[in-house]
Amino acid sequence: MTDLKLFNSLTRQIETFSPVHAGEARVYTCGPTVYNYPHIGNMRAYVFADILGRTLSWKGYKLTHIINITDVGHLTDDADAGEDKMEKMAAEKAQSIWEIAQHYTKAYWADVKALNIRQPAKWSVATDYIEEMLEFAKSIADKHCYECETGLYFDTSTVADYGKLARAVTEDGEGRIDTVEGKRHAADFAIWRKTPPGEKRQMEWDSPWGKGAPGWHLECSVMGEKLLGFPFDIHTGGIDHREIHHPNEIAQNQAFCGCGSLDVASHSGANIWMHNNFLIERSGKMSKSSGEFLRLQLLIDKGYHPLAYRMMCLQAHYRSELEFSWEGLEAALVRLKRIVMMVERMPDSETGDPSHPKFAPMRAKFADAMSDDLNTSIAITALEEALAVKKVDAGVKRAVIAEMDAVLGLNLFGITRHDLRIRPKSATITEAEIEDALARRKAARAEKDFATSDALRDELTEIGVEVMDGDPLGWEWKLT
Repeated sequence: MTDLKLFNSLTRQIETFSPVHAGEARVYTCGPTVYNYPHIGNMRAYVFADILGRTLSWKGYKLTHIINITDVGHLTDDADAGEDKMEKMAAEKAQSIWEIAQHYTKAYWADVKALNIRQPAKWSVATDYIEEMLEFAKSIADKHCYECETGLYFDTSTVADYGKLARAVTEDGEGRIDTVEGKRHAADFAIWRKTPPGEKRQMEWDSPWGKGAPGWHLECSVMGEKLLGFPFDIHTGGIDHREIHHPNEIAQNQAFCGCGSLDVASHSGANIWMHNNFLIERSGKMSKSSGEFLRLQLLIDKGYHPLAYRMMCLQAHYRSELEFSWEGLEAALVRLKRIVMMVERMPDSETGDPSHPKFAPMRAKFADAMSDDLNTSIAITALEEALAVKKVDAGVKRAVIAEMDAVLGLNLFGITRHDLRIRPKSATITEAEIEDALARRKAARAEKDFATSDALRDELTEIGVEVMDGDPLGWEWKLT
């Protein structure tokens, strides 16, 4: 099988994947801070990580994939300033922070399921590792940290090549990070935050530096080392993490391991760092502060199956910006419908041997695409070409499609054309009523009563039903 080549954000190069442990792949993905619902831009990161994990499994590696749940320590400003996001939301909702965490964790997991994202080996919850965080912090405190009024801070000058991942270091350090009184350097960051005098947090623990809570960056270093061991194979996250969170995590890893220069990638704690690019939405509704922001449930409420969004993500390379539009989502849904209908038309048959010579070009194209830094857009065309092959054993064809779908995760044998027709939340007419009107319209057309046919079509249009005469998908209608 073709070697798997991946883009390493740390070295800015395409590299051949070579596992730390023979036959294994150990992956850590930065998960959500569960203070609010994830928006669809957040979920792009997990679709990408899922594709990576599926590809590693397809390549034959024993995959151990960890995704963390941040329920403490993440501030309202990613640049290590502001209020704790969890504490802030708990106060706004007048609920306990534990209730907030549980509610939004379940909402995130629902989106994971809806997008057919595989379960990781473990969901690692930050507050389950407080003791380990304290031990980690104590082990690096003497050589790499200093204490000030607000907490224990990491001195970024004590490790080599700080900020190399972001490539954003200036003469003044990380200038975009706000100055905190007592910090030695602008880029220094909190390992432990003290609870301010006279205040009490819902989440706080005793430490050698006073009662408080861990800094956001600490949890990923601790859980990555505890669950995967340093160095592990691949660390993933959104491109926003590449600028602050991951450089800080790397600095902690270097300190913990006593590692030197980042010219040796493994000194960072992982051999390869991978980041998906942003999902861009021009109206600004991606932001969680915008009220009705773009979360997966909104897409469903408007009549789009969640797997249409997965298809939309797969049509672009994970390192490319992806612009969201309703027209683009509709196009992705139509493409998915077309594929699902082709799968539905395949005769039932026992799965055969996919290595049939007729499918060799498509399987090679698919393998080359996925091995070339997860080029899913080309892989989908290989899948479509395989579906178009005629006069071949049905079991063989099913085996080829199943092999490809195991990597792309579109659940092609688990969904039907009918499943993809989601009723918009705003719809007032029932599906039975639509089908009845269409049956009467069909009868009128058969009798060449075009006046009645046109009148029925106009009535359906007025209540938001688009009748698609001659639709090549055989879809007949959709709710608008």
